[in-house]
Amino acid sequence: MNSLSERDQKSIWHPLTQHKLHPETLPIVKAKGALLYDENGKTYIDGIASWYTAMYGHCNEHIIAKVQQQMQQLDQIVFAGFTHRPAIDLSEALLELLPDNQQKIFFSDNGSTANEIGIKMALQYHFNRGEKRGTIIAFENGFHGDTFGAMSASGLSVYNGPFEDFFIDVKRIPTPNPKNIEEVVHLLTQIIKDHKVAAFIYEPLVQGANAMHMYPACCLNRLLKICADHEVITIADEVMTGFGKTGTTFASDQVTIKPDIISLSKALTAGFVPMAITSCTQKIYDAFLDDSVGKAFFHAHTYSANPIACAASLAGIELLNSEVIQEKIQTIIASHQAFNERIKNHPKVTSTRQTGIIFALDLAIEMDRYGKKRYEIFDFFMQRGVFLRPLGNTIYISTPYVIEISELKQIYQAISELLDSL
Repeated sequence: MNSLSERDQKSIWHPLTQHKLHPETLPIVKAKGALLYDENGKTYIDGIASWYTAMYGHCNEHIIAKVQQQMQQLDQIVFAGFTHRPAIDLSEALLELLPDNQQKIFFSDNGSTANEIGIKMALQYHFNRGEKRGTIIAFENGFHGDTFGAMSASGLSVYNGPFEDFFIDVKRIPTPNPKNIEEVVHLLTQIIKDHKVAAFIYEPLVQGANAMHMYPACCLNRLLKICADHEVITIADEVMTGFGKTGTTFASDQVTIKPDIISLSKALTAGFVPMAITSCTQKIYDAFLDDSVGKAFFHAHTYSANPIACAASLAGIELLNSEVIQEKIQTIIASHQAFNERIKNHPKVTSTRQTGIIFALDLAIEMDRYGKKRYEIFDFFMQRGVFLRPLGNTIYISTPYVIEISELKQIYQAISELLDSL
């Protein structure tokens, strides 16, 4: 019988993969806590929580129990014209956690669609009020997803190249910092003056796909104030940053001016099943209330508010709010800080940065984002039982909250060995 890898190569097209250069994939047959197990029984520490999703650990027993209970009660129901308790309970729980201005929850399937919905809400918000605004503002090198609206707002050309002729109108500004903030403020103000701007979409504090680029809340706050003063709808893409990773429940908790719209996914369901939400203010919601059916928000997903996904999310929120998980988050933050002190002056490290449990360092080598050297570094870590995905010459860590200290030390050791080997 053919191996899982051989069977995979015959039938599957993987994401973010040039199969001619990298045809092989590693079969994972089991996961528990922060560990992944391949078909040969070798273990790997999941240093990125499987793209920032399994924050409470793989196959968490508390979540499994809640999901199993829900599966026996209600599995799936159309969410147009029906509702159910898991969706209502989850919406209430989320609104307790989200910034106070968030009042309504709209369900979808994944991070891209959550941002797509946010963009469409903003465009139609102005349309419904009799004002046509067609320009979106976004940060340079941001990433918001792979559907067309979300992709239009993204600034990473490696993802967008073949499709750019079909994008909506997006104007880009640099991410702000104390040195360039006056320049960015001037540029933002000028764009708003020269164009009919509908919305500003941004990843608060940390740009994930942009090699974990980080910027201060105080600078973001100045931009959000300008948008608020000009009726520009603000959309916080918290797909990656949400649910504790930045040291607060949401990155937006660290900004004084709260967004009009927030998109969430990934850790929302603790890595169990796909689901996303787009939350908004009452003001946004009210702009769609009208005697005309045409002013309703005609966007739907078959699995919107799937009861099983809602049950997983509710269980995840229970864990996030627990004293145990909050203590573990603080332990990871302190551990990263100690590791940073050890390696920040290494000759092969050009810079380090940390926001909450997200830690990143830049290697003092030139390399392409998906070039040969990147794969060599990936393999270097995997040989040492550590799963990390370099973003070009950036190595980052965003582990499950339940990771053991010994496992965290193994990640640090693998990175230290890499630095010494370069």
